[in-house]
Amino acid sequence: MTQFKMGELFCGPGGIAYGAITAKIANPNYKIIHQWATDYDRDTCNTYIRNICPDAPETVIHEDIRKLDLTSLKPIDALAFGFPCNDYSVVGEQKGMDGVYGPLYAFGIKVLKLYQPQWFLAENVGGLKNADAGRTFTKIIDEMREAGYVVTPHLYKFEEYGVPQSRHRIIIIGIRNDLPVAFKVPSPAPFAGIDNSCRTAVENPPIPANAANNEVTKQSDTVVRRLQYIKPGENAFNADLPDELKLNVTGAKISQIYKRLDPDKPAYTVTGSGGGGTHIYHWAEPRALTNRERARLQTFPDSYVFSGSKESVRRQIGMAVPCNGARIIFEAILNSFAGIDYPSVEANINE
Repeated sequence: MTQFKMGELFCGPGGIAYGAITAKIANPNYKIIHQWATDYDRDTCNTYIRNICPDAPETVIHEDIRKLDLTSLKPIDALAFGFPCNDYSVVGEQKGMDGVYGPLYAFGIKVLKLYQPQWFLAENVGGLKNADAGRTFTKIIDEMREAGYVVTPHLYKFEEYGVPQSRHRIIIIGIRNDLPVAFKVPSPAPFAGIDNSCRTAVENPPIPANAANNEVTKQSDTVVRRLQYIKPGENAFNADLPDELKLNVTGAKISQIYKRLDPDKPAYTVTGSGGGGTHIYHWAEPRALTNRERARLQTFPDSYVFSGSKESVRRQIGMAVPCNGARIIFEAILNSFAGIDYPSVEANINE
């Protein structure tokens, strides 16, 4: 039995972890098991414990990574870290290394040097590669290599892997350079025939009446009227709205403001924060999606219960990595270690 004990920094609600522990390959002796996880948000930690390790709550550490004693963590065979992307996101202020979150990737490098796991998975937004004219991305990759790893960065377009959401993320896989293992990017070809429309994701099967995190957001009369003029796939700026329902916005007009889903396509990117008009809007009903519907777009099962207020749950779901997308990548890692060939493509970080 080859079990990889995985530690996770910035663990979020467990999208990566759920993908890891549900990853299965033809050789059942290869699997990933939870060792520890850490996050600075209490609700997020509670969600992770509830769904990933309910019998070992002590393995999830609620702490600011900058205050955590990294030497106190248990040894690991694998590390996952979706280091905070706020400072690299095209939706954010793009402060990069000068932001509060930009330098946090360095804690992942420290854990790699301390524990020398056999492999790691690091995740961030596609905008990372262009931050600071590419210097930030180059610096991060160089530091991963200096820590002793052969790295394979790739821009994964999760909608190509059957996820019902257009979500593009850079995932970097590192294999310790003394190991005779080569990772290849899994091909999206096997998923080409999957119906990943948002209608199918949200409606099939119907969400159970007693499902958790499924409260409907009460919309104001103005928002309801505005949505009634916006057709599926349109937003507040390209719909034919009467003057009294138009938004008084100058400068950037973000295309996702009051954008209604096109039911026959994958959803646009699920985000974790934002004010009015950013909650993802149903294609037929004049309302925002519920958190449970948003969780389905992120491929969390209905049995996955999120802890915290409605807005906290919204943030957790939006910050997560789609479970199914993570699982596919973890299965490629397991196949690589098991010596099992699988369909692959060349690594590429460009859109």
